[in-house]
Amino acid sequence: MKTFGAGWPHGSLLTVAALLLSACAGGLNVGASGGAEQGGIHAYPDNYRAEILAGMHAYLNDPTGIRDAAISEPTLKDVGSGTRYVVCLRFNGKRDNGNYAGIKQIEAVFLAGRFQEFVDAPREPCQTATYAAFPELEQLKR
Repeated sequence: MKTFGAGWPHGSLLTVAALLLSACAGGLNVGASGGAEQGGIHAYPDNYRAEILAGMHAYLNDPTGIRDAAISEPTLKDVGSGTRYVVCLRFNGKRDNGNYAGIKQIEAVFLAGRFQEFVDAPREPCQTATYAAFPELEQLKR
């Protein structure tokens, strides 16, 4: 039995190195649902609704009494220098004085399947997103 080192042929070392690099880098996997990459930084955010709700507590001064809440499905989008899953949100929240501010549109950005940040000035695909009611957002408590 040969030990790892000078006795290994150069081709074997290259093969081992290639296997180690490919294991670390991962590859494009298409899931059963036909979705995009399921691992790495582009992992689908399975718990996106719960993570958005948790993030809204920190994002909003007063998370109670939200009206007209709507949410889109996660969509892969170019964000900054990379591609991330983005979820578009629309809602009417309260200002500091308790009055409603009017409909606001933001996007939630996900990295490796986890909530990363809210973006206040969303562009495409939020302008043309298909929204569904998001009653959980309207039921937030302090």
